[in-house]
Amino acid sequence: MAPLHAAPPPSSACSSSSAVGPAFLARPHHHHHRRAVAASCCSPAVTAAAAPSRKAFLSCPDHSPGRALAPPRITPSSSPALVASVKDLYDFICSGPLVDRIGYTKEKIAESIDRWLRWGGQIARLFRLNELQLSEAEKVRIYHFYIPVFLWCEDQVIEHRAKYKEGDDIPPLVIGVSAPQGSGKTTLVFALNYLFRVAGRNSTTLSIDDFYLTAKEQNELRDRNPGNALLELRGNAGSHDLQFSVETLESLTKLTKEGMKMKVPRYDKSAFGGRGDRADPSVWPEVEGPLEVILFEGWMLGFKPLPNEVVKAVDPQLEVVNKNLEAYYNAWDRFIESWIVIKIREPNCVFQWRLQAEIAMRADGKPGMSNEEVMDFVSRYLPAYHAYLPTLYKEGPNGSKPEQLLVIDIDEGRNPLWGN
Repeated sequence: MAPLHAAPPPSSACSSSSAVGPAFLARPHHHHHRRAVAASCCSPAVTAAAAPSRKAFLSCPDHSPGRALAPPRITPSSSPALVASVKDLYDFICSGPLVDRIGYTKEKIAESIDRWLRWGGQIARLFRLNELQLSEAEKVRIYHFYIPVFLWCEDQVIEHRAKYKEGDDIPPLVIGVSAPQGSGKTTLVFALNYLFRVAGRNSTTLSIDDFYLTAKEQNELRDRNPGNALLELRGNAGSHDLQFSVETLESLTKLTKEGMKMKVPRYDKSAFGGRGDRADPSVWPEVEGPLEVILFEGWMLGFKPLPNEVVKAVDPQLEVVNKNLEAYYNAWDRFIESWIVIKIREPNCVFQWRLQAEIAMRADGKPGMSNEEVMDFVSRYLPAYHAYLPTLYKEGPNGSKPEQLLVIDIDEGRNPLWGN
């Protein structure tokens, strides 16, 4: 900006570029794609500074959620060139590594191609890309990653809401996104939140970062654990206000009616020279009901405490972190019904990704950490990655069900891979 499957692979795989079926070719309204997305325009909210740039799209830094666009008006076209371009895109979509995992066959993609094309145009405009001239990397990110994950999430929401009777207060579906730092989770969540709003669903985002202790409380935590580098700064288990997080999540899940509203917390990582502090409530965004989706992301979501001897073998400083982690299931995981786990091959990728981000910031004239500072920063997280990721990848998060779990293997470029 990563291998359990959400569902058994369908009998008809999409890994080859086969011909489009007759039903697909018989539907002329599919052939609008290039003209329709070129004709529609962005709203001021998305063309403003809040919208991420093309560089942001591929480098996946942090940014804040944007406003949704209205769906584009579709104009039918029978141009042979447009038909061919849609056919090529269809073949490209079918070759994606997530297609089987989200339960899509070639036939299902053909039947839903309008949605793929529409979402692709929306994401391209969101990230200020030229939808008519997407690079291979941009096509991969859109059609092999963001749209398949969104369609899986949309199916999860539909199944969640189907459990309730008409007239019931339906709580929002909480989708947990667990992924290491730098792997692209924030940008993925940004895109998913945007697409939900384009689709007419009221959604919001939340990060475990929003529940870090205040600067004063973090200093007190450091003083109680002298010499423990893992608790000196924010990040590891123990550096979050769990009671505050539970109160926030409980309140959000009760936003089931129109007129209900609340502010959600945010954390200012730039405060106190980068040591961070909870942002002033005056700048917290307001969320209104009825809320349908909460996208809750974090680098350590789903981590399970391990036997003491296991964590001590990784790093003796993890012992107190592991003890702190015992309270995190009741605080967070119990709220999450559907899970997205981004799986990385090697935790040391986190250092490389963070280093790339800091180098890019310095190149843009913005203050960024030196290489040594990046190494020091990441070193405080690596023990937890080495200790807890294997279990997360093998067993899945606490309480997760196979049909409600999507594990995505990613490569060093933060793009999805075929699962093992």
